[in-house]
Amino acid sequence: MASPATSIPDTRLGLSADEVQLLRQHQQIALSQAGGSSRAASAASSQGRLLLDPSSLQTLGYHFDRLMQAIQQRLQVLTQQTQISTQAQYDRAGNAIQVADAEIARFREILRQIDELEVEFDKVRRIREIVRGFRARVEALDRRVR
Repeated sequence: MASPATSIPDTRLGLSADEVQLLRQHQQIALSQAGGSSRAASAASSQGRLLLDPSSLQTLGYHFDRLMQAIQQRLQVLTQQTQISTQAQYDRAGNAIQVADAEIARFREILRQIDELEVEFDKVRRIREIVRGFRARVEALDRRVR
């Protein structure tokens, strides 16, 4: 059992109940990973106390250092994945813009060709009217000659 000199009541730490529970859990994990016995931590925990002897604090400090390093590595991986995903979305958006620009250019070309055809139709209409006029004159002359 932990002596009063090496443990402290968890209520004196100014932590919430969830934070105290988390601290206890990590203290037991740290001691078990360090090859030490977590019995002292369990005993202190059952009395509402946390171990504060130098060895326990050092072990807990190393544990939290490793935990922080694992969190930082995970954050780096997530940051890289976010960057890759963002770049892929940017590339897709860029490709979509290029495709849209190409389609707009194609559409404009079609409109230009339609405009050309409308001009040609107008020419054909004018020629048709001219031909009709000539035909009417020819028929009129033909009637006069007969």
